[in-house]
Amino acid sequence: MTVNIILCGVGGQGILSIATIIGEAAMNENLYIKQAEVHGMSQRGGDVQSNLRISDQPIASDLIPKGKADVIISMEPMEALRYLPYLSATGWIITSSTPFVNIPAYPPIEDIRRELDGVGNVIAIDIEQMAKENDVPRSANVILLGAAQKALGIEYEKLEDAVRRVFARKGDSVVAANIKALKLGKEAQ
Repeated sequence: MTVNIILCGVGGQGILSIATIIGEAAMNENLYIKQAEVHGMSQRGGDVQSNLRISDQPIASDLIPKGKADVIISMEPMEALRYLPYLSATGWIITSSTPFVNIPAYPPIEDIRRELDGVGNVIAIDIEQMAKENDVPRSANVILLGAAQKALGIEYEKLEDAVRRVFARKGDSVVAANIKALKLGKEAQ
C-alpha cells in the first residue's frame, strides 16, 4: 500500500504544517515516508508544494510521477489545477474553494471551478469561512486536512494524535483549536 500525496498552496497558508501532521501520523504507524518540498517564494505568497509518499514498503523516490498522485490537498483552487497532471485517474482533489488572488492575471474563479468539476473526485470547501465562523481562524489548513482524512486512508484518531504531538509545544489552546478544526473538516467530507 502506497499513498502519494501532493500538498500545495501559497506561502504562509500552512502546507508544511499539514505535511508535518501527516508525516507524524504515518511514522507513528511505523510506515515508511518520503517527502520532497518546493518552497518557491513562500515568504512572498509564492507557490509552496510538497510531495509526500507513505507506504508499508520501502520507498525508492520522494518524487511523485505524473499520473500517480492519489490525493492533491490544495489550500488554493488554482494551485490544485497546477498539479492536475499528477493526479491518478482515481485520485482525489481536496481544495479550498476560496482563491488567494496574488497575481494580476488570476483567472476567473468560475473557470477554475468548471475545470475542477470536470475532474470527478473533488471536495471543495470554504475553509477560510469555516475557520472564521468556528473561531479557529488560524487553523483553516487543518480543516482541509480533516476533509482529506478519508482520501488519505489514515484513521481520524491517528491524525488527531499527530495534531496533539505537533502542536503540543504551542500550548493547550492551540492544540484544542486544531483538534476542533480537524473535526470540522472531517464533518465536511
